[in-house]
Amino acid sequence: MGKLQSKISFSTSKYRADGSVEGTGPVQAVQQHGPTHTDAVTSVAALKPDLCVSGGRDKVRYPLWRSGAVLRQFIGHKREVTKVTSALDSNRVFSASRDKTVMMWELHGTSGPSQHFPGHDLVVTGLAVSPDGSQLCTGSRDNTVCKWDTETGECLGRTAISRNLVTHLCWVPGEPYVIQTSEDKTIRIWDSRELQVAHTFPAKRHIQTCCDVSQDGRYCLSSSSGSAGEGGEATLWDLRQTRNQVCEYKGHFQTTTSCVFLPWDPALTPRIATSSYDSTVKVWDQETRACLATLCLDGSGPLVSLAACDSSTLLCASFNSGIHVLQLSDCADLALAEVAVF
Repeated sequence: MGKLQSKISFSTSKYRADGSVEGTGPVQAVQQHGPTHTDAVTSVAALKPDLCVSGGRDKVRYPLWRSGAVLRQFIGHKREVTKVTSALDSNRVFSASRDKTVMMWELHGTSGPSQHFPGHDLVVTGLAVSPDGSQLCTGSRDNTVCKWDTETGECLGRTAISRNLVTHLCWVPGEPYVIQTSEDKTIRIWDSRELQVAHTFPAKRHIQTCCDVSQDGRYCLSSSSGSAGEGGEATLWDLRQTRNQVCEYKGHFQTTTSCVFLPWDPALTPRIATSSYDSTVKVWDQETRACLATLCLDGSGPLVSLAACDSSTLLCASFNSGIHVLQLSDCADLALAEVAVF
């Protein structure tokens, strides 16, 4: 039997504001595309309005999708892909894996990785690219955060903190700072120039599973583990003035696995979205904390990753049923609906 390889997928689909798919009439049922992954999808990231990258457990290959059809295949990791991300306005994508490595891929290059970043001792669980794409920060369950030169693959720095089991990383737009969540229940701000912690927010009661930063760099979100209605909240933090907690968003009954800011739209109030092991996705008013819409994806199993394509379109990765395309409609009563799955 041949060696199994981990799988990342790249997909594209465009949807109008009324919820219809381009080239079709109004959506009457969920559009079913061939499955991108044959096992759990562990991470999804939006690259461009009609393009996404996803990583999974199925240890097969890396296909590039456009409107439900495979465009490219990339082969590399030996074990499950844990995180995927990309540099802004770039054709480069990055993947982290349980094989303890990170790889860089060129969307228009060869089928193999264009750069390797080995050096962690355990599974890599955090991945963040600098706004200009020149540097990469990675984090692991080995308690370390590393900084890399994306061109040469050189490790530019490595810092270890006891019990700092990294769960997620994200880069602050236009700044040298990286936000990091951890199993030690804290959120740290790293100064990437010296790879030192610049600030640590007060510890939460539960493991912090994910983080995101607003487009203007003023706020960050973190999400909490939880069960039976205890924990599972998302938390908004002030990055520039007080560097304190602003508010919490409570409503999930199990671990909240992902939290994202929806892209800014001058016609809409600022919004955030969260996904959970309870198989629901929720959209919240960032300022009032009101839950604006909830969608339960029955049979999907735990929902593990969210990506915002635009102010009304979300991609949601699931354990059992692939990647779901969700559309937020601005009508009298705000509604969140599933329009496609692949």
